[in-house]
Amino acid sequence: MPEVVTVIAFLFGLVIGSFLNVCIWRLPQNQSVVRPRSYCPHCRYSIRWYDNVPVLSYLLLGGRCRDCRQPIHWRYPLVELLTASLLALVAWHFGVGWRLLLYGALVCGLIVSTFVDFDHQIIPDEITIPGILIGVVASVLYPSLHEARLWNVGLYRALLGALVGGGSLYLMGLIGQAMFKRESMGGGDVKLLAMVGALLGWEKALLSFFVAPLFGTIGGLAVRLRYRTDIVPYGPYLSIGSIIAMLWGDRMVRWIVGA
Repeated sequence: MPEVVTVIAFLFGLVIGSFLNVCIWRLPQNQSVVRPRSYCPHCRYSIRWYDNVPVLSYLLLGGRCRDCRQPIHWRYPLVELLTASLLALVAWHFGVGWRLLLYGALVCGLIVSTFVDFDHQIIPDEITIPGILIGVVASVLYPSLHEARLWNVGLYRALLGALVGGGSLYLMGLIGQAMFKRESMGGGDVKLLAMVGALLGWEKALLSFFVAPLFGTIGGLAVRLRYRTDIVPYGPYLSIGSIIAMLWGDRMVRWIVGA
């Protein structure tokens, strides 16, 4: 029953989104994402369990902390709803199985990377490096992720995906540095696409690489006009391209090659 699975994934995604908010706030500060429990960044009081219900508590509190009445950023319910919606979409698309678990984890990693990159222009190694390792190990245990039957073929395709994904961005960064005489692509972006390639394969990693600039051009122009800066985080657009490739990449690749 795909409808039931989708609803469960959405509700579960709301809870996961609440945890991702903690990761987005704490990882750039090198803080534990487990302890202490969630607290208000203004008054530092621990958030009561009934004030930590995803989305609902934000609405009931009027978007303000119960103790100090300082505003709660609208990003918190946004991340919760975004996580829930994307996990529901993955559940609807792939159904119950290893792909739902692995691709759901990939989506969560991309969400954290996106918002941290927006705020700090970095992509946490705590997300990408374990993500690459998980992609490689999962491809050995579940080689059908890469349309293979043998574990060694799955391993080969995962490593090739990581190499092509990360290598394409690394090469682009070298070209940009030669042209503009400054760093144009961060190492975090390279590791992010390597993570995507390890899980999705080299074809979808390349597809993400080519789709990302379509969104990056529009987003980069908006950032420059709004903030008058040339520093544009690229991780969010790689994440959008990767999610599109994950969900519809097979169809897009067949269309490109004319199959």
